[in-house]
Amino acid sequence: MLKFILALCAGKCISAAIHILGPILHKNGTHLPGNIALKIDPLFLKHIGKPKTIVAVTGTNGKTTTNNLIIDALEKNGYKVLSNRYGSNVNSGIATALLQGVNLFNRSKFKLGVLEVDERSSLRVYKYVHPDYVVVTNLMRDSLMRNAHPQYIFDIIEQSLPDDCTMILNADDLLSNRLKLNNERVYYGIGHQPGDSAEARNLINDVQICPRCHSKLQYHVLRYNSIGRAVCPHCGLTSPEADVCTMDIDYENRVLTMKVSQAPVEFPMISDSTFNIYNETAAVALLDQLGLSHDKIAEAFSTMKVVRSRYREDKVRGIRILSTMTKGWIAPACSAVFDYVSKLPGEKELILYLEDPTDPIFYSELLAYTFETDFEFLNKDNIQRIIVIGKRARDFHLRMLLAGIPKERLAWTETIEGLKRYLKPKYGVDIHILYDLHQAIHYDQILTNVKEAIEEAKL
Repeated sequence: MLKFILALCAGKCISAAIHILGPILHKNGTHLPGNIALKIDPLFLKHIGKPKTIVAVTGTNGKTTTNNLIIDALEKNGYKVLSNRYGSNVNSGIATALLQGVNLFNRSKFKLGVLEVDERSSLRVYKYVHPDYVVVTNLMRDSLMRNAHPQYIFDIIEQSLPDDCTMILNADDLLSNRLKLNNERVYYGIGHQPGDSAEARNLINDVQICPRCHSKLQYHVLRYNSIGRAVCPHCGLTSPEADVCTMDIDYENRVLTMKVSQAPVEFPMISDSTFNIYNETAAVALLDQLGLSHDKIAEAFSTMKVVRSRYREDKVRGIRILSTMTKGWIAPACSAVFDYVSKLPGEKELILYLEDPTDPIFYSELLAYTFETDFEFLNKDNIQRIIVIGKRARDFHLRMLLAGIPKERLAWTETIEGLKRYLKPKYGVDIHILYDLHQAIHYDQILTNVKEAIEEAKL
């Protein structure tokens, strides 16, 4: 235990130093205390004190949003929650969160913990941090070099999770909803909606064959990628019925009517994108399991918005600037944002900054994902212009030409400063900034250039 005591003391000292110096250095050091602790004691996650009840949130897309919705709802209802919401979701970040949640006698100061867990970190986390509930958003294609195929990630999570945790699973994802088949499980999903179609709209569908008998699946609802409702004509495998189901989506009044415990319940709609409706439904399913009343969940949701780092809206001289974080490396997530933005009413100009800031030669997979992402969704008459920024701007430009987008609507620049040369602000035309997670550090610079272009324009 000597290693653990040294790791705990070292981690506490580093956390205190970061708390004091972080604002000065403009860094939060969410990896560092846990990293050091794990280097001193590789079994630190095993020995560190933990809350009595632990919720893990994982999946390819939506885990951060779902995680934060759960934590916000609990905290608004008086729960004291240990979380890694402001930090890393890998083992070192989780070690930091647990480290900060114990006193010097290694006793946890929390009864409840909600932890976002990176899928690839499953083997390093669940071995020592036993979740009582596991919320899985979905499993889809992610970074090629890291995650390969979603079935590979399925196998990692399947091997890592304990056999006695309660699974909160997406009924409309035929891959992830088969995790831990012998565990207690609660399914969530979205019921049939007007406009639902069985026709594939995306270039990619990761679940085209039956996961049980490997025959070709038949979809009767396909919302995006492989998310929908399907049946196998050969063995009869079908999408499970959702225990918590969004039955009606009232976009005008921003209300979701869900079936919870067989009764209809209305919840405020936090976001009108399909991705986030699934995230909200997942959060309700988990909160219901924790015993939070439906009225209290609805009341908590009534004051929530998607976090500012993911979506924000500004206005300059009467022109709206709408910013959305867009995961350029994850084709389904990026495609969903393209689809959502293209369907928004009104005329618009788009600014895309989707490449990773690291070495663009090493990260050659970026180009591969460009051809799996549905740029075809941007070939709409109400999108007047698309400006691409970055060293890979010409690759994106070529991809959009192949998507059939007219050349005269496209422009590219390698620098953020070059943006003002192509942006043509007009009254009645919204400007959308779609930026990659890894480009968030440059977001303020992009927004400043857009605002300056509007201020300088002759409107």
